[in-house]
Amino acid sequence: MGLTHHLTAPIPTQLPELGPDTYFSETQWQVFLALIDAVIPSIVVESEIRDQKNQLRITQPQYTEAFDHTKRTMKHPPEYEKFQQYLETRLLDNPRAVQFLKRTIQGIPNSDRKQLGGILSIIATRLGSLAGTGYCTPLYELPVHIRESTIQAWNRSWLSVWPTVGNVIMKLAKVCFAQTDPIFLELSDYKVAPDDYRPGPSFDFNFMQFEAGSEPETIDTDVVIVGSGCGGAVCAKVLAEAGHKVLVVDKGYYFPSSQLPMTTEAANEFLYEGNGAMQSANGSVTILAGSCWGGGGTVNWSVSLQPQGFLRQEWADQGLGFFTTQEFQYCIDRVCEFMGVSDARIRHNHRANVILDGSKKLGWSAKACPQNSGGAEHYCGNCTLGCFSNDKQGPTASWLPAAARAGARFIEGFNVSEVLFDESSGSKQAVGVLGTWTSRDKHGKVHTPESDRVQKQVKIRAKKVIVACGTLQSPLLLMRSGLKNSHIGKNLHLHPVGQLSASFDEDIKGWEGGILTSVCTSFENLDGKGHGVKLEPTSMVPYMFLHGHPWQSALQWKLDALRCRQMDSFIAISRDRDTGRVYPDPDDGRLIIDYTPSAFDRKHILAGLVALAKLCYIEGATEIWPFAQNVPSFVRRSKLANSASKLEPDEGGIIDQGINDPDFVAWLKVLEQSGVSFPSTTFTSAHQMGTCRMSAHPARGVVDPEGRAWEAQGLYVADASVFPSASGVNPMITNMAIADWIARGISRDLKKDVLRAAL
Repeated sequence: MGLTHHLTAPIPTQLPELGPDTYFSETQWQVFLALIDAVIPSIVVESEIRDQKNQLRITQPQYTEAFDHTKRTMKHPPEYEKFQQYLETRLLDNPRAVQFLKRTIQGIPNSDRKQLGGILSIIATRLGSLAGTGYCTPLYELPVHIRESTIQAWNRSWLSVWPTVGNVIMKLAKVCFAQTDPIFLELSDYKVAPDDYRPGPSFDFNFMQFEAGSEPETIDTDVVIVGSGCGGAVCAKVLAEAGHKVLVVDKGYYFPSSQLPMTTEAANEFLYEGNGAMQSANGSVTILAGSCWGGGGTVNWSVSLQPQGFLRQEWADQGLGFFTTQEFQYCIDRVCEFMGVSDARIRHNHRANVILDGSKKLGWSAKACPQNSGGAEHYCGNCTLGCFSNDKQGPTASWLPAAARAGARFIEGFNVSEVLFDESSGSKQAVGVLGTWTSRDKHGKVHTPESDRVQKQVKIRAKKVIVACGTLQSPLLLMRSGLKNSHIGKNLHLHPVGQLSASFDEDIKGWEGGILTSVCTSFENLDGKGHGVKLEPTSMVPYMFLHGHPWQSALQWKLDALRCRQMDSFIAISRDRDTGRVYPDPDDGRLIIDYTPSAFDRKHILAGLVALAKLCYIEGATEIWPFAQNVPSFVRRSKLANSASKLEPDEGGIIDQGINDPDFVAWLKVLEQSGVSFPSTTFTSAHQMGTCRMSAHPARGVVDPEGRAWEAQGLYVADASVFPSASGVNPMITNMAIADWIARGISRDLKKDVLRAAL
């Protein structure tokens, strides 16, 4: 373990240089940036306007009211000059913001980029501009107030193309602003790392290195594991400690605690799949998935919930009886014990207590969420950008170091192109993998062009192959390898999430403290079959909740964002019954996610949003925003009772109505009638499951009850893609327990093979 206690801030992780932006024409870029500019423009009082085209003017009374509103609603409002500077700032004047936008567009699949480019081209024509804006003048030549009103009109349009395009533009602008605007970051007092930053120890994985040359490298091992996340890392430890030769490979790279947490741009580039900007094909769901050394376990939020009894029974009823055995519980207990899973030392922050205390007041069930923090308090709100303390006992802190101590070897930067098979005996037998290794540069960095680093084709020969690339990538590897099972890539579950934020009369700074340490479970079984929602806090890294904060106008959104330090954000996370699929982009092979939350699942999400609103109201929220464009925020008019008077009866006979406040009840009806459907509402997902489903029969899934592919011998899948259905809880513990089971079975098979060979 390397010690880095002398550091007072993370070592910066450099970003790669941007590639050519010629995938858009100059006109397409003009239209795109003109739309972005309209979402969060420079806003000035009309007497101060200097740029008629690109500054949004408001009257002096409007400006005065905006400042007075800010003073009334913020505990620490900015001075007038700083407020003026904040409103006047223009996103596109910030080079970092423009770089972010281009990096994001560069990272999306070619087919999506072409589709967006086509729409931009149409809007650039006079006829297209007339259809989209009501003006014949090309959109990028229109003044910003008309562009703003155009996006407002798109959000209300019955033609789905316009609100869909509007959603894309608004989300990009909001994320960009929350990540890059220096005045916003100053006024919110958001910091990537705490003032008392002290990184924990890191581990030297002694990654294998290869010399440059045209000849492929060949390596022999007992087991090759493709993927270093929660499934692959558990398999590595179990098999290495059982005495087998294990080699773990991953396309991602290792970043020690001294480089964590990263800036949001660096985290998107190096820690997340699709540069952190993945969406379902129609844009209805924004998806986060880890893609680095340690996989999702590097960026997840420590939550360690066990699979519930009804889920185990559901899977057993599908012929997978193992899930109701005591052996499965032993697997769960082993992984929890190894990581020190406990709720004993949790220090809850404000939004965690909103869940706990609000549920108590409303008679609902809520509890603390056990954490995999080895018994440490782990009061960290930035784990989504990488855990610097190393308290979180994920793959890079615990499982992979244990595998290394038992003799496992590792290759980072290794992109597996296919699984190799031997069919000489008449059946398909996995015998290894083939891929390309890309080194770090001579300084140990990974931001430099791949063409300037050593690249080498590597063939790994193995007795057993374990695919653990995650739910999104494991099926794509199987497809690239020629497997034909019709279930590969299907049965995708995402735990789609509805989100809601609330402002309180406190300076909360929600990015401080544990991300997710409490849960309300009263709505998890709304259909009597285990489908419903859990109510949880969510990450408060500003862009991760402001991306969905409703936008009605540029001024409204900028004023709301200024109050983010007094906000909490929450999610209604659904156990989805209905499914989608993944497949490769026909142009460049990149991941395409085909998923839209069904009406059945959206009904549950809506019930969860209503429940979250009640929790926030009862805990004193002054304003509540569901992430739905067609629902106004709720602004509390009733006066909050002070803490000393809450338990004293009112002498005038007036009772505290609580959630029966007539204003609140009327607003809830508006929310309930909204239907939370796309495109007025968008959803998010941080859990992916099911695309290589485990089954008792080859006609119903991809792998058998021991994780073995139905279609080939010696090939296993050991990640959340094998889940027969959605877990309904944060999937890490279920994933790890199943991987533990699969790995122990593989070890038994390897030992039997040795005995057979010796006879």
